[in-house]
Amino acid sequence: MSSKRFYILFVVGFLASSTSLFSQSDKQKKLEAQRQQVLKEMKQINALLYSKKKEQKSEITLIENLNAKVSARENLIRITNQQANLLTRQINSNQKEITSLRTQLQELKDDYAAMVVKSYKSKSEQSKVMFLLSSDNFKQAYKRLQYIKQYANYQKEQGESIKTKTTELQALNIQLSKQKEDKQKLIEENRIAKRELEKEKQQREILMASIKSDMSKFSAQIKKKRQEADRIDKEINRLIREAIASSNKKAGKKTSTGKFVLTPEAKKLASNFQANKGKLGWPVSRGVIKGKFGKTRSLIDNTVEVNNSGVKIATEKDAEVKAVFNGVVHKLFIVKNANSGIMIRHGNYFTVYYNLSKIYVKSGQKISTGEVIGQVFTSRVNGESLLDFRLFKDKQKLNPQYWLSKY
Repeated sequence: MSSKRFYILFVVGFLASSTSLFSQSDKQKKLEAQRQQVLKEMKQINALLYSKKKEQKSEITLIENLNAKVSARENLIRITNQQANLLTRQINSNQKEITSLRTQLQELKDDYAAMVVKSYKSKSEQSKVMFLLSSDNFKQAYKRLQYIKQYANYQKEQGESIKTKTTELQALNIQLSKQKEDKQKLIEENRIAKRELEKEKQQREILMASIKSDMSKFSAQIKKKRQEADRIDKEINRLIREAIASSNKKAGKKTSTGKFVLTPEAKKLASNFQANKGKLGWPVSRGVIKGKFGKTRSLIDNTVEVNNSGVKIATEKDAEVKAVFNGVVHKLFIVKNANSGIMIRHGNYFTVYYNLSKIYVKSGQKISTGEVIGQVFTSRVNGESLLDFRLFKDKQKLNPQYWLSKY
């Protein structure tokens, strides 16, 4: 292989492997960030759902708490597996790169050794002078002089290439050792996580068996909860329809699309709200999502469908509730046989904060991001503090999890 061709192949190969390594490194960083997020969530679950030993929780509440824990643990195992698999690919890639580097390094050393021998045999200044003087003309002598210089420079470059390759090989070996250590650590952490997961699933099964022995009692509780949820949904939907109709009437517009006709000011506010998707602050300082958005099957009775219009955030006792974005308080409302709520309008978006024991704002009041607007209701029966948080665009329900920032 010619030196020039070898150099080109080396550069191309180095750039390709570097791009791959950078890409894998970015993936690993993202996965580690996700893993740390889940670990933080699990700490919140333990702190908020399992710290109150004295309070007697119902079997349904205990099942919900365990399910939140199991779900987080399964997520942790999944992410850790992804990290371990990515590390395996990186280790294999580095091992191949090390083998290739060793081969290239040996070729460089052999080539360099041959040059040294050749240089030694013709090292005398006299031989170089004779080489120049034997030229047929000045042009040939000049070319031979250039060749001597180029050859000397090439020797120097080969020496530097050997040093560079050696350093690169040493760095890869260190990186490989670190990757193997990291992988082993992840495997051990996953082993522990899987043992804990099995324990939690067994606890859940024991609770489920207890519940099934008296299913009629718990079916009545589930039915009562669903009826309450339906009343809340109907009231919030009614308030939103009224808000759209009233707002559009004031603007002198009639629309049957069920959407707001926005003023320039409201349009700007809505645009700013939209731009903060995934970055909105949480409505409580400490919280964990216990009830997720959308349709799911009841944990107690899988023949019953549960449809959450928002998310239920478990938080601390009497926790303060904060507005997630600038807006105007549209309505304070109370649902029959239930608790209070606040609706804040952000252009054609609404955020709803329900299950409050105290309210600190009034209708029509301008609200700033992070402003305290009320206090979460804490159940005297089981000590549970659950904020029902919802998000709408016009009449459309949105999943708040996609809008709130990561803790």
